[in-house]
Amino acid sequence: MITCIFLDTVDKLTEDLIRLAVPENAQLFFLNDLNEKERSTYLEKADALLTATYIVDKALMKQCKNLKIVQKTGVGTDNIDKSAAVALGIKVDNVPGGNADGVAELTMGLILAIYRNIIPLAAMARQKKWAMWAYRGSSFEIRGKTHGIIGFGHIGKRTAQLSKAFGSKLLYYNRTRQTEAVEYEYGIKYEPLDILLQKSDIISIHLPFSPQTKNLIDEDHLGLIKDTAVIINVGRGGIINEDALYREMKNGRFLGAGIDVWEKEPFDSQNQLVTLPNVIATPHVGAGTLDTMRSIYKMCFEKIMTACIPRH
Repeated sequence: MITCIFLDTVDKLTEDLIRLAVPENAQLFFLNDLNEKERSTYLEKADALLTATYIVDKALMKQCKNLKIVQKTGVGTDNIDKSAAVALGIKVDNVPGGNADGVAELTMGLILAIYRNIIPLAAMARQKKWAMWAYRGSSFEIRGKTHGIIGFGHIGKRTAQLSKAFGSKLLYYNRTRQTEAVEYEYGIKYEPLDILLQKSDIISIHLPFSPQTKNLIDEDHLGLIKDTAVIINVGRGGIINEDALYREMKNGRFLGAGIDVWEKEPFDSQNQLVTLPNVIATPHVGAGTLDTMRSIYKMCFEKIMTACIPRH
């Protein structure tokens, strides 16, 4: 029997979804349900740890004497000490592509909300105000706009498909350029980052966090972007310099920003970006759909079983 421990505190619905995905030859425990003595006992015999955002450091992994895999329930593994895992012979895995539909659809939803002023219009309607003409001069369509996609993995590719369906022109920047066949398939053109930022009406970020991507979009890069641009970050917090973005937007630059991921999560009262009227702030919910959760937890346990059951 494979022993798995889910590290994060989750709500009842999420717990039920996770339990439904557990194979017959595995047992699952939630760390939050265990007392101090039970935690020590079960961690020591755990074959697998599952984490969403819970920090998995060297000390925790060393406590798990039987640990074979740390399974991330998303894509970015920056909350896991991968160097320590390698040294201890522990596999680290994620679910690339498992949340692509959910995150890509949120990307498009944020773009549409900004372009069509959906949030302020809905707020005025709640106040019984008929604002039929209030935002026509600042409402736009995606059709004909240039959408620059930064990061062209599973989520970036799915975003490209959705955006193209709306009629956008597509550019992308990625550390590794795609093949001509892939670029042709998605109808997308590669550009260096600086050029993409200058040309794009819409910019969406779909990168993991790493030393190479930290502050990738800094004050100088923000200065290259059109005043009328829409900026979306559904990748990871810390890729856009939040202080620099706040200064630019406070001074009237950019049509709007949709931000789902933050340098500090949860964000707190010190975060000034969330106070701006043209910022749509969401609490890291890109993969937060029922459909995505069902798919991801199934994939997680498939990977765990593969890692924990030796092949003969």
